[in-house]
Amino acid sequence: MNELVAGVGWLGVITGAVLSFLVGWLWYSPKLFGTKWAEGVGVSLGSASGMPVGAMVALLVGLLLMSWFVGVAAAANALPTAILATIAFTALAYSGGMFTKKTAYARNVDAGYWIVALVVMVVCQKVL
Repeated sequence: MNELVAGVGWLGVITGAVLSFLVGWLWYSPKLFGTKWAEGVGVSLGSASGMPVGAMVALLVGLLLMSWFVGVAAAANALPTAILATIAFTALAYSGGMFTKKTAYARNVDAGYWIVALVVMVVCQKVL
C-alpha cells in the first residue's frame, strides 16, 4: 500500500487534475469542439449554471485518480505504464462510444481529450 503514496508528487497530482479539468471545460466548450460534439452525442450545450453537477464531480474525482496513477507511475519510474493504461482506457471508451452510437467526431473529441489530459498530467509530474 505504501507504493501508492511514497514519492508521489502531490502538487503535480492536484495541479494535473485541476488543469485537466479546466482543459476539458475549454475542450468541450463552443469555442473548440463542444457544439459539434454535443450534436454527436445527442445532448444540448447549456449555460454554466445548468451543468450536470454529479457528472462534473465524477469527472473531477476520475481526473484526480488518473493524475494520482500518473504520479505513482512517475515515482516508480514507470511513466510508460501510465501512458499504456491511458491509451487502453481511451480505446475502451472509444469502443463504448461506438456501442452507444456516438458519431466518429464525438468519439475522436473524447479520445483526444483523454490523451491531452494525460499529457497535462505527465508534464505536471515532470515540472512540479
